Amino acid sequence: MRTTVTTSDGVRLSVRVRGPEHAPTLVCVHGYPDNATLWDGVVAHLPDDLRVVTYDVRGAGQSDRPRAREAYRLDRLAEDLRAVVDATSPRRPVHLLAHDWGSIQAWHAIAGPWLPGRVASFTSISGPSLDHAARWLRSGLRRPGTLGAVLAQLAKSSYLAFFRMPVLPELAWRTGIASAVLRRREPAENAPVTADAVFGLNLYRANIRAGERRRPVPVDVPVQVLAPRDDPFVGVPLQTEVAELAPNLRVRRIPGGHWVVRSDAARVASATAEFVAHVEGGAETRALRRARRAALRVGRFDGRLVVVTGAARGIGKATALAFAREGADLVLADVDAESLAETAHTVRSAGVTVAAHHVDVADGEAMRAFADAVVRDLGVPDVVVNNAGIGMAGPLLDTTEEEWRRLLDVNFWGVLHGCRLFAPHMVARGEGGHLVNLASMAAFLPNPMLPAYSTVKSAVLMLSESLRAELAASDVGVSAVCPGFVATDIVASTRFTGTDDAEQQRRRQRAQRFYTARNARPELVAKDVLRAVENDLPVVTPTAEAKAARLLARWAPGLVRAALRRV
Repeated sequence: MRTTVTTSDGVRLSVRVRGPEHAPTLVCVHGYPDNATLWDGVVAHLPDDLRVVTYDVRGAGQSDRPRAREAYRLDRLAEDLRAVVDATSPRRPVHLLAHDWGSIQAWHAIAGPWLPGRVASFTSISGPSLDHAARWLRSGLRRPGTLGAVLAQLAKSSYLAFFRMPVLPELAWRTGIASAVLRRREPAENAPVTADAVFGLNLYRANIRAGERRRPVPVDVPVQVLAPRDDPFVGVPLQTEVAELAPNLRVRRIPGGHWVVRSDAARVASATAEFVAHVEGGAETRALRRARRAALRVGRFDGRLVVVTGAARGIGKATALAFAREGADLVLADVDAESLAETAHTVRSAGVTVAAHHVDVADGEAMRAFADAVVRDLGVPDVVVNNAGIGMAGPLLDTTEEEWRRLLDVNFWGVLHGCRLFAPHMVARGEGGHLVNLASMAAFLPNPMLPAYSTVKSAVLMLSESLRAELAASDVGVSAVCPGFVATDIVASTRFTGTDDAEQQRRRQRAQRFYTARNARPELVAKDVLRAVENDLPVVTPTAEAKAARLLARWAPGLVRAALRRV
């Protein structure tokens, strides 16, 4: 249904309403230099049980185009939004979805006297409150830690000065120069209607004025910020650092540029519908809990879902505990069900949610069922730590085919299963993620005492490096963690090839004494696992000997080979 809403100053706004009359109402507000057709792709992906209102803001589309600059002040735009809300949903609060200048005016309207009790929720994309933006820039310039982000945002906003100039911006739009520049920076944006672009310049000239300072007013409605990571005009920090402005806040960093509304309409529709359903009384999904905790910034990994294999003991157990202490929820997997249950009980004491799964990582079908269950029941994990592994030592010529297969099944295929089964879900979700693969310092150097183990761990390292390059565009990080001699139970179960039971036990005891004397604890590795995820590090070497091995492999391989000939 198309209709016209007349504002308090006589401007006629073109409004379109779709969906059931008594359903929750979603009002979509477009920005510059767009019109209401911006939302067509999003509307097509929204569920049928929503009533959707789109309208051309003044100066755009089929709405009137006032010539006076003052007609485009934010107060006027807020009045327009109130008129549309009152006309389309007079008895029930609406949900707002806004982009660019549409979001700017929505922030202004909600914070002001125009919509008290009339807004149920607000989803903002690439459009901060101008009052917040001004304060964020001023305060950031005074703090060394945020100066870089502020300078980056000032560079992104350099076009503002051009849009406020007389004559030249209009000329650029009418000659097609501005459209060409815009397409080069944002391929997803169609060439705008010239009249929309020209009249919309008044938004900048009427509202961005030097010297104006207003204290940002907090809003009392649930707010969700969808922040495109590659927006060339509005940086992620400016969009997301709004906790003081919106106490009831969710933050989602999503792939895409400024016009993600067009380039990824399905994602925008899904995130918006999920938020609306929750505000209307539905359950809070894991994605929304994650977004809420991301806004609060309580723990380094607060609200994240982390999967750890080989979690029953050693490095896996220490890693699970480290993530739990930073607020992450855990999914633990191990082939040792009894020890896994004990670890799960210990991790739960940190006050987080823990799920335990009895899984052999070498079993591809079991791992597929495990991954499917995690995604189905808990959601897409944010971090997957492929830690499960076994030890093997002894001459390569004494290593049987069966021993090779078991080592490859656990130490290589176990890692590969974890990567190939979880990574596609991370990519499809589009909100990033991280894979951590436990390799070893043995991956760096040839070792006649650990030939099979070194070979397989080298494969894990190269797998990690290759997958990191493949997934970089999807914002999914991959790290290889290469510890040295760490005191864990792996030594007690290490297979020494070519030996009888008595000799095997003697060598295990000797190796255990050495590892115990070295006294590098699993917690040291766990600390570096978290650091690798937090800083997106490609390779981490937690112990001194691992760092030395990496340096020798890089700078003195000939010396290493010469030394090994004497072993």
